[in-house]
Amino acid sequence: MKSMHITASAMAIIAVSVTAAAARDQVQITGSSTVLPYATIVSEAFGENTDFPSPVVEGGGSGAGRKKLCEGVGENTVDIANSSSRISKSDIELCATNGVSEIMEVRIGYDGIVFASDVNGPEFAFTPADIYSAIGAQVAKDGALVANANKVWSDVKADFPAQNILMYIPGTKHGTREVFDEKVLIEGCKETGAHALFAAVAEGADDKAKASAANKECMKLRTDGKSVDIDGDYTETLSRIDADKSAIGVFGLSFYQNNTDKLRVATMNGIVPTTEAIAKGEYPVSRPLYFYVKKAHIGVIPGLKEYVEFFVSDDMAGPNGPLAAYGLVSDPELAATQAAVAAETPMAPLE
Repeated sequence: MKSMHITASAMAIIAVSVTAAAARDQVQITGSSTVLPYATIVSEAFGENTDFPSPVVEGGGSGAGRKKLCEGVGENTVDIANSSSRISKSDIELCATNGVSEIMEVRIGYDGIVFASDVNGPEFAFTPADIYSAIGAQVAKDGALVANANKVWSDVKADFPAQNILMYIPGTKHGTREVFDEKVLIEGCKETGAHALFAAVAEGADDKAKASAANKECMKLRTDGKSVDIDGDYTETLSRIDADKSAIGVFGLSFYQNNTDKLRVATMNGIVPTTEAIAKGEYPVSRPLYFYVKKAHIGVIPGLKEYVEFFVSDDMAGPNGPLAAYGLVSDPELAATQAAVAAETPMAPLE
């Protein structure tokens, strides 16, 4: 009877497992707003090109997504957390506490943007401070914040040409807007002294709250036509520059590299943007992008591994894929990522 009891218990567990797996046939993904547009493109293509349904992709932020991933194992928890920053030791500890013992780290590429203008126009060597001084809503002048009145680039820096300021930048829903805000506007705002002035007048209980409020002020842009949001793809930005050759546009590196006959790229902090410079972390307007996979769900949630393999395939994440066309800088080490995914290799402990 004892052996029959064990067998019955085992059968019950199997039945529950099958029911749980059947209860959810869609991969569930949450996390970074930066990775969200890329994941959405992949999810839709995955649903169209495989027998699996499109995964459910939600935003909410990198940190919040990683915390959701670490809530536990089971069909009522998420499978993947998108992240624009690397997972932390505290995240991994939370995962371990809740029984999430193995996590796969998948680097999908780099969030990198370049500043380019008409190929026959003047060369520009920018710093984040230059960009902020050109299009920030308020700038620092004589120790005070004033409305930005710069009209031509030589107003920003004397050795720039007296060319009308006009910038086409990623719209607020674009995949690269966050890196533009963080690495260009906020950094430039700090370099010019405007951030400190914003923080000095900000309401907040502590310095962290004041800095956060200052960051929000730094991301506000002038509304007099000098800065124009582009919500479409980079072909729209290119057509705008073709129509007004004095404009500066923001592009993904891959798009620029495919249009060097039409565009002249600017340096940023003296660094020429290249795939190698971005992958090494030398070019300042870039960062690696990741997603994290709950390994325990592979083989349980239908389509999970297939989705991950589809995402990092050459056809999606390669230099000629649709993600590159939308701004993702393809990872030079993509083949290694593909091999790690195929082997279901969990990430090593963080150093």
